[in-house]
Parts: sequence; C-alpha cells; structure tokens
Amino acid sequence: MTIFALGINHRTASLDIREKVAFAPEQTAEAIQHLCDYAGIEEVAILSTCNRTEIYGIGNEPEQALGWMADYHRITLPELHPCHYLYRDTDAVRHIMKVACGLDSMVLGEPQILGQLKSCYAVAREAGKVSTQLNLLFQQAFAIAKRVRTETAIGQNPVSVAYAAVSLSQQIFSDLRDVRALLIGAGETVELVARHLREKGVKEIMVANRTLSRAQDLALQFGAQAILLSEIPDFLPRADMVISSTASQLPILGKGAVESALKQRKHKPMFMVDIAVPRDIEPEVAKLQDVYLYTVDDLQAVIEENIRSRQSAASKAEQIIEEGVNAWQNQLRGLDVVETIRAFRSSAEQVRDQELDKAIALLRTGQAPEQVLKTLARNITNKLMHVPTTRLKQAGEAGRTEQLSLAHDLFGLDKSDSEPK
Repeated sequence: MTIFALGINHRTASLDIREKVAFAPEQTAEAIQHLCDYAGIEEVAILSTCNRTEIYGIGNEPEQALGWMADYHRITLPELHPCHYLYRDTDAVRHIMKVACGLDSMVLGEPQILGQLKSCYAVAREAGKVSTQLNLLFQQAFAIAKRVRTETAIGQNPVSVAYAAVSLSQQIFSDLRDVRALLIGAGETVELVARHLREKGVKEIMVANRTLSRAQDLALQFGAQAILLSEIPDFLPRADMVISSTASQLPILGKGAVESALKQRKHKPMFMVDIAVPRDIEPEVAKLQDVYLYTVDDLQAVIEENIRSRQSAASKAEQIIEEGVNAWQNQLRGLDVVETIRAFRSSAEQVRDQELDKAIALLRTGQAPEQVLKTLARNITNKLMHVPTTRLKQAGEAGRTEQLSLAHDLFGLDKSDSEPK
C-alpha cells in the first residue's frame, strides 16, 4: 500500500478550475465514502479550501483518485491532468507537513490552513476512513506545525488572505475610518477580516450570513450589525467595501443587485474582494464602471510582498519538516514490528499459562510447594529458550555470525557472557 497526496492548488490551476473541483463541507463525508468505493482506497481524507483541493490516502493505485475527482465533479480528465500533482510515500508526507505549516500556502506561513487540515482529518475520522497510517501521519503533521509556529518567526506577522484583502483596501481608501464594510459569510476567514478591519478603525461593519445566529455571534465580537443573506440588497447601497467568503456553490451577489446599489449610491465606487471558491460574486460585476472587484488570485501581488518577510523563517521550518519526516519513518517502521512483538508475547503467555496450570495441579496433589515452584521455573525457562537456542546453534554451525551478533544485541548480552570460562 502506498501513502499518497493528490490534488491541485493555486500554483498549478486557475481559479476557474479550482472552483470546479471544490467540495462543500456538507459534501465531504459522502465524497470520501464514494471515493473509497470507486478506487479501492483503504484510508482517505479530503482537504478543500479556496486555494487547494487535495486527497490524502492509502492505496495501491492513487492515480484512480484523479479519475474519480473528474467523474464526481462532472468535468473532463484532460482538464485536470495538466494541473494536478501526485506525491507518494515520503514525498507525500513531506508535502502534507508543508501544507500543515503553511509553507505551501499562497500566503507563506498563514495559520488558517492548519485548522482546515484538522477539520479535514476530523471529518475523515468520523466517516471511519482514518486508521493506523493516516492517523500517524496527521498527528505527526500537527506536531510539526506546532513546532514551526513555536520555534520560528513564520507566524509572527498577521499575514493571511484575509489580511491581504484588508491591506489591498488601504490602497483604495486613504482612511478606513470613513468606510462602511459589508462582510458576507461568518466563517474563520470573515472573522479574520473583521478583526483586521476593526484594528484599522473601520467606521462600520455589517455581517451577512445564511444563518442569522452565526452572524450575530460574529457581530457581537466586533460591534457589527448582523443581517441575513436575503437582506443584502437592502444594505448593499450603504457598503463602500464588500468582502465575501462563503461555502455557497452558487453566486450570492449578481450584476443586477450591484447595479441597483450603485444607482442608489449615485455611482460612488465600491471595493469588492471575493475570497470564496466557488466565487460568491458573479465575474460580470467586474465590468461595472464603478466597481473594483478582486478575487483570491488578484491578491497575489499583496501576498508576495508579505512572503519576503517570511523566507528566512521558512528555511528553518524546512529543517523541522525534514525532522518530522524522519520521525514519521521511524514510527512507521515501529508499526511493522508490532505484529511480531504481539505474536512473541502471545507465545510466551501461552507457555506460562500451560506450565502454571500444571503447577497448580501438582499443588493440589499435595506435592511440596518449593519443588513445584522449581519445576515451574525450570519448565518455563526451558520452553522459552528452546526455539532461540536451536536457531542460534544452527546459525553458529552455518557460520552466520551476524545472527549471533544480533542475538547479543537483542538479549542485552555482554561479550563476556559467551566467552569460555
């Protein structure tokens, strides 16, 4: 069985492709089961974010996962083939650790991806598709990510897609204290946007969400106003800035709604950032004269400037990841010997139980306890030593000195123990 990581990301695929293969949170558990049935994969987890869709699994033919992804999302394999990547074994482990540490993110070292990876792991476990190997890998990846955060400066500055969006807004508005912001969605990304905007002193924040209670929870943290998605047309004319990040499979804001809002604003410009994949704002909105619409791909320039401040920390993080890969290999090798240890222990316990039953029977016949104990100890010792000593004699007669050396190491013997007296 091979451990693998297969997927596409912001480096290999355009936004148009990425949004076609994105999984909504409510789809993931069903998709995991469907993939296992389709490709005969024993363990699997699916990570889907705005910048990547990746499949982590244990299986003999990981290439089948790409065909499954195409079938599941009803797109052609030729569309996916040029922009996918497939890592196996230690390369797959190294890649997953880089993802967990934020080294493969659009924003180098961004912290959100670790939470998303933990959610991906939790969903796969709940679906019953994480067993020994994937569990070991995820736990090691989480531990390495923690070390990178603790031992390097990669996460010291608040850099993320959310931060990049707010930074871009400062290039449009000279003073955010005069700006009203409408945030669509109530997930972690929107929460980060709200935090950054509040730190910059934005005048007003409105939070729109499908579930009002979730919007209210977020609004309470930042002194914002909570509304439903259905109320957006009423509040959109007040918004100078719109930043959207939901898991909706269909656009939330269309060209018509924005045109209507612009008329009420008397064509005062609007700044919009669509962080969602699939997109929340129809691409046609960008054609409107008084709208500045940016997507996650447009944030790249802002992000590249922030990346430069984290490069030195990244080299240290790479070293920590290599240590993590080595530790994972050691743990995996440890798993290989578990069955042998279990079989050896079971054999020894069987000898013990058999001889103990004999000893108890002898005691019941009235034999002297001291003699019964001596017999018990001798019989257990002889039976435990019989097979090893037979094998050692055979090794000595055949000149297999490496087995004799191994026996010294295995049983903790000094060389003097085997020398003639």
